[in-house]
Amino acid sequence: MNKKIVFIVIIATLVIATGWMMGANSKPVDFTTQVKPIINKNCITCHGGVKQKGGFSLLFREEALGNTESGKPAIIPGDPDNSELIRRLTLSDPEDRMPYKHDALSKEDIDILRQWVKEGAHWGQHWAYAPLQPVAVPQPTSFFGLFHTSSSWVTNPIDNFIEQKLTDNNLQPSPQADKQTLLRRVSLDIIGMPAPEKIANSFLADNSDSAYARLVDALLASPHYGEKWTSMWLDIARYADTKGYEADRGRNIWKYRDWLINAFNTDMPYDSFITKQLAGDLLNNPTDADYIATAFHRNTMTNDEGGTENEEFRTSAVMDRVNTTWQGLMGSTFACVQCHSHPYDPFKHDDYYKFMAFFNNSRDEDTEADYPLLRQYTTTDSSNLLSLTRWLAANVSTNSAKAYYSFLKTWQPTINSLQCDQFKNAALVSSWYAGMRNNGSCRLKQVTLNGASQLMFRYTASVQNGVWAIHLDSLNGPLLTTINLAAVKEGWKIAAVSIPATDGVHDLYFTYHNNTIDNPETTGVLFEWFCFGQPFPGRGKPGYDNAYHLFWSLMNAPVSTTPVMFENPDYMHRASYVFERGNWLVKGNVVNPDVPKSLNAFPAKAPRNRLGVAMWLTEKQNPLTARTMVNRVWEQLFGTGLAETLEDLGSQGIPPTHVDLLNWLSYQYMNEDHWSTKQLIRTIVMSSTYRQDSKMNSDAQQNDPGNKLYGRFPRTRLSAEQIRDQSLCISGIMSGKMFGPSVYPYQPNGIWLSPWNGDEWRQNTGEDQYRRAVYTYWKRSAAYPSMLTFDGVSREVCTVRRIRTNTPLQALTTLNDSAFVDMARHFALRMQQSGANTPTAQIQKGFLWATYHPIDDKSLLSLLQLYNTALQSFSKDEQKTCEIMGGMNVHTTAATAALTVVANAILNIDELMTKN
Repeated sequence: MNKKIVFIVIIATLVIATGWMMGANSKPVDFTTQVKPIINKNCITCHGGVKQKGGFSLLFREEALGNTESGKPAIIPGDPDNSELIRRLTLSDPEDRMPYKHDALSKEDIDILRQWVKEGAHWGQHWAYAPLQPVAVPQPTSFFGLFHTSSSWVTNPIDNFIEQKLTDNNLQPSPQADKQTLLRRVSLDIIGMPAPEKIANSFLADNSDSAYARLVDALLASPHYGEKWTSMWLDIARYADTKGYEADRGRNIWKYRDWLINAFNTDMPYDSFITKQLAGDLLNNPTDADYIATAFHRNTMTNDEGGTENEEFRTSAVMDRVNTTWQGLMGSTFACVQCHSHPYDPFKHDDYYKFMAFFNNSRDEDTEADYPLLRQYTTTDSSNLLSLTRWLAANVSTNSAKAYYSFLKTWQPTINSLQCDQFKNAALVSSWYAGMRNNGSCRLKQVTLNGASQLMFRYTASVQNGVWAIHLDSLNGPLLTTINLAAVKEGWKIAAVSIPATDGVHDLYFTYHNNTIDNPETTGVLFEWFCFGQPFPGRGKPGYDNAYHLFWSLMNAPVSTTPVMFENPDYMHRASYVFERGNWLVKGNVVNPDVPKSLNAFPAKAPRNRLGVAMWLTEKQNPLTARTMVNRVWEQLFGTGLAETLEDLGSQGIPPTHVDLLNWLSYQYMNEDHWSTKQLIRTIVMSSTYRQDSKMNSDAQQNDPGNKLYGRFPRTRLSAEQIRDQSLCISGIMSGKMFGPSVYPYQPNGIWLSPWNGDEWRQNTGEDQYRRAVYTYWKRSAAYPSMLTFDGVSREVCTVRRIRTNTPLQALTTLNDSAFVDMARHFALRMQQSGANTPTAQIQKGFLWATYHPIDDKSLLSLLQLYNTALQSFSKDEQKTCEIMGGMNVHTTAATAALTVVANAILNIDELMTKN
């Protein structure tokens, strides 16, 4: 009887399994994974976003099923035998067969397309464009998947996804790495440098099960966490301390870097992190920090070269903001759409310019001063500003108080003089300032006056007795006013004059006369900006005179400034157009701000401005924002993203190795973690997947040599910043100073060649030359050379992924660059001062500091031989000793020089260059 039952169970199981396998083999054709790759590879070049030969396009379903130039559709859903697409693919005549003048499709590909048409030619949604949904965590099973089992290896759900793939490929995960390896790995990943001594010693001495969790929490709480993750974000934000292009003059924008460090350290939710950077200025009652966050999109380049077209480079900056928003925050190659519809992804040509309209209404206009600027006052002046706004709120109105607060903080809205044109005996000096000679004239077009009775302006004049006349609508039009211009002794001056109240929009014509000018080449006046408005309000109210005095005192107060975003008021609204084939000079249809229809809809109650874009980006229905950030964090920790092409999650990007894991983490990030990046990092580094050893076994070498399945922890070379910071820490000279202006560590002479402005690299002394790499001054046209050698980027545009290289120049840099030799000197001195009295003990101590584990006998012997050889050489050559020690001082001895060579060697071993 028992044998009979067993036999029946076996037969039933085989029937179920056979039915399951037959069902699996009869799945409908999947458009995304089966059809789209065939189309992208063979068809889309001629029948997509760029070209639609024969009137046929395969980019969107409605286009693919529409009539072609023949008047008939090429695809008839459900009828492959009468579909022209299938007929043309199967013809034998190469003049008619498709793809034209290319190899015929394989029978397998044609069968897939035939079956797809037969099933209705349904369009699928690419994985990255599908809204995130809850993902079931896979559980290990046995007996044809009928029974759930448990895994002793799994620590958290990440491991379930990884283990499932490993099991499917007959692979096993690697054992956990030793404590010393984990300490170094997780420290470099979370804070970008070795753990502080107290944290490291506490972990190494703690043998409890919770020791590693306590280490992770201590590192996440470290202020150095924000510095490390800011280093990553600066590439995305294309942060630099210069403006770019030919002149590449300096830009004072380091407070944005400080904002990033604080944002990461306080674990600002990622949705707020994005919102403040895109539209902090549009929040209710924005703080200074909110304004500074918007410097994210003021990192665009500005062309300071004379004779350039300011509108061209303003437009270029706006387009860069669009491209950065899409590639940096959504992992999409949306920039392709500025010239034509996307060749592979569901974005149309006019989608680009509708989205660009969100960013096209900001006040910046490629000015030399980088307006708009956030003006930050001293403590005393900040108190005066608060007193003034309170007086305005009490005596005029709350709206007036807000308006004057905003104007004093930004000098906006004003009209830049570079908008002037029609110059006669006048010119746009250096492409920035309207300059006028005696009897010169120019025009300021389309000025909205709206009853303005005051003109405020910023100017400089080298001579007395200038007379500036303003006419309405023509040089001979009605005279609006005449203004006597006093000479300005130094710099610029802000002045205000009363003008007759005038309504409407007018062209204003300026003339300048000065009978005291003898030289016809003399420029009598330069204008920077104009502001048409009303006089300071509240005249007759108690305290008016004091308030009026405070206002002008604050207008002229010395301040520190940071370039920020500022939206045009309604009366200065800038229209947006489609650029035909991407040419900004050839404008097509007017467009209004909108988002692509292929993604989530624009929020119904959101404003049609940058704040609305931020709301759209951070909606939980947006399929890209969370996936992009999660993929980026995974790449920072494992060296490669779950989807390798961080810059392109679209259909031409490399598909994720574990798409369900990426979706699960992204859904958790938004919904369970509430956009907490620290929690996301903690989840990943606490997994058994992250804690694996890096050693490769024979099975992995044969079945997964690229470690796509994560059967071991990947070995990756450290970033440029990590290499410098690690050496500074091991040498014992890392400065703990945080925040502030960029610094100038050692750099060879001749790197900077700045003929247009005479800028020079002013090397710091003291602790500033030993600060973290994130604070290093970044000149776009000549970035810090050792960091470029290790794949740092110029940051002229957004870079979401550094491509790692391995070149001989890298070894030459860390062995010979004076900054690294200097670190080796300090490392040698640290070893000598450690209490170890012999070279052997000193080397053992130094190796332990560098790697967290004792040196093996073979390595110790090699380093001792190096020491003895160097000692013998230096003992005979005082000049060499002096050179390696950087001059003659109390430490210039043969023994210290020899130990410096050893220190340099330790700092260059493969174990320190890579994360194991």
